[in-house]
Amino acid sequence: MFLPFRVLVLGGCFLLAAPTAFAFDILQPLPAKAAVPADNPMSPGKTDLGKQLFFDPRLSLNGRVSCNSCHNLMLGGADQTPTSTGAAGKAGKRNAPTLWNVAIQTVLFWEGRAKSLEEALQEHLLDETVMALPDEAALADRIAAIPAYGEQFRALFGSDAPLSLANTAKALAAFIRTLLTPDSPYDRYLKGDGQALSALAKEGLAAFQSVGCVACHFGVNLAGPAPGPAMGPGDGFYELFPNFVGSPYDELYDLMGELGRVQATGDPGHERMWRLPTLRNIALTAPYFHNGSVASLGEAVRVMARTEWNKTISDREVEAIVEFLKSLTGERPVMSLPALPPASPYRPRPWQGQQE
Repeated sequence: MFLPFRVLVLGGCFLLAAPTAFAFDILQPLPAKAAVPADNPMSPGKTDLGKQLFFDPRLSLNGRVSCNSCHNLMLGGADQTPTSTGAAGKAGKRNAPTLWNVAIQTVLFWEGRAKSLEEALQEHLLDETVMALPDEAALADRIAAIPAYGEQFRALFGSDAPLSLANTAKALAAFIRTLLTPDSPYDRYLKGDGQALSALAKEGLAAFQSVGCVACHFGVNLAGPAPGPAMGPGDGFYELFPNFVGSPYDELYDLMGELGRVQATGDPGHERMWRLPTLRNIALTAPYFHNGSVASLGEAVRVMARTEWNKTISDREVEAIVEFLKSLTGERPVMSLPALPPASPYRPRPWQGQQE
């Protein structure tokens, strides 16, 4: 049985930066397209350029790390490691979230410190734990060394300084907005196909609601409200994690080793608050949580029940909820790898130094 299809903010979840409290639709299928910002309209040329840049390791400091290295689209949009190592050899502190359906999120990063894909991508290109380029000039230098990229940038963004960090982020964001996984069994069930979910998955959906998971994981992306009249860009839906402190899981999985959103805002009231991750395709994106500390989906369900709702649930409930979560795996579009354009002759290889 479904609970009513609308819910107010409940439990350990909090809406930050929205003007008022209001009700949200609980269960919604994935839309055919993501919302597109007015200052970065989509076009085939832009998404094609963004796809090339996404798979091109030459945009990183060592020439060996691409966006796809940490957000592998063949591995559920993540990299199946607790934390990723960037182009400068430095490990990040956060588990790489999937990029499938990320365009539906209203804020980015685990602490919610970016309000848009474009903002997040600009940060990542220069982050020392990710692509590790020292500055925008270094990025422009890399792009200029690949003539076909320069031609595409000028065609899309004009001749006035087109090889910018902002334009690179716009092209990448346009491609990432195409990464949607519709037509999951869950979506088909919401659209009226009563046979789309197995009996065990339906049992899991009921448990997902009765245990309390749906109080936070609802909406299009099962990560709180999606962008729209109620949730503008930059409005965030966050989870206090752990909500019930003192379980054995706190130490076992180092759940309190990082402070969460307070590190982005400096507000003590944001301690242990994390942006809600999507549950779509979650069966493909182990390990779990902000630090990638939990290896299996079943264990993640147990941890959440105990730390968020102070409940110890049965093996049967875990099995059923996991089966429901598997039904959130959508159809990934057929995708071919791009043929990357060659660089100019005589460009030094990354390990031969960064100077011309």
